[in-house]
Amino acid sequence: MEEDYRELLEFERSARFTPRQKAALLYTSMLVWHPEGVDDRVWGALTEHFSDEQIVELGAFVALTFGQQRLIKTWGVGHGELPAAHGAGLAPEVSR
Repeated sequence: MEEDYRELLEFERSARFTPRQKAALLYTSMLVWHPEGVDDRVWGALTEHFSDEQIVELGAFVALTFGQQRLIKTWGVGHGELPAAHGAGLAPEVSR
């Protein structure tokens, strides 16, 4: 498993990932760790493998997931520690 993490951390040099996967991982890495680093090289790789709609969807998914993880870390919540409430959400009366 440690080797899997190493491969992921070094995805740009890894033979394990396709060019399309590497483009998505590079975009994800930039969004999370270095958003001002998204340059022509990153956009070029993205547009070679993804439509504009897919790029937006991937970015939104990364932002939502990363934001959720930051909130969970801020709250100090562990896996499975939040109670699962049926119908919980922004508008629970709608989900009933």
